[in-house]
Amino acid sequence: MAEAATATKKRASDNKKASTKPKWPLLQPKLNLHVTRLKDHDLFTVQNFFTAAESKAFIKAAESSGFEHQGSLGPAKGEAYRDNDRIYVNDPALADMVWQSGLDKLFSDIKIRGRVAVGLNPNIRFYRYKVGQRFGRHIDESVDIGEGKRTVYTLLIYLSGSPKPKGKSDSSNPKDPASEPLVGGETVFYGSRNSVVAEVAPAEGMALLHIHGDKCMLHEARNVSKGIKYFFELKRFGFSENSQVNKESGHYP
Repeated sequence: MAEAATATKKRASDNKKASTKPKWPLLQPKLNLHVTRLKDHDLFTVQNFFTAAESKAFIKAAESSGFEHQGSLGPAKGEAYRDNDRIYVNDPALADMVWQSGLDKLFSDIKIRGRVAVGLNPNIRFYRYKVGQRFGRHIDESVDIGEGKRTVYTLLIYLSGSPKPKGKSDSSNPKDPASEPLVGGETVFYGSRNSVVAEVAPAEGMALLHIHGDKCMLHEARNVSKGIKYFFELKRFGFSENSQVNKESGHYP
């Protein structure tokens, strides 16, 4: 399947950073986060990881910085179809703030091959999908961070989704796509023989985590048919002082 090709090739434009470093909002610590397991430790969601106000503040900060369009060479060149807008930042402080807002406690009891998570990759990508944009079937690779650290999970935090009825005091511009309810843009995971393992609809403030590397499930971001889908993507990593990273498998021994 051409469209199922791993998105491994990176072009120089993929590494462009935002011209203006956004001023990110502060996050409040989250207590009693609820995990919904869709496939044991391989795939799960965390509802209300960001508040509605935090999600909207991140969208505002990202839009003020400016997105750049990102495409791909296409399935014929071994790349999954990709059509979205993106901001790339390397921001250890932001990664640390997200980690300490609740993820650190949430993953304190989770071990992957004997190792525990210690933080988030500071290379962060903010995405915007407008009507008609999508990302074809692909898998996410594990990334060597250095110093015995390697990413194990992809973390997506949706900033839009789950439309709510507008109140009488809602003064949003009805002609503004950002004010429209989001329709489409589901993240779909596939198992053997293209069976659907899970279909995750974007929900404002929800976190989605899935294992990547040699255990990554084939997945795609479906077409957005109304509104705008915003989210940002981080990768968490773990390490152990008493063992070495198994670089052949791309995961932990």
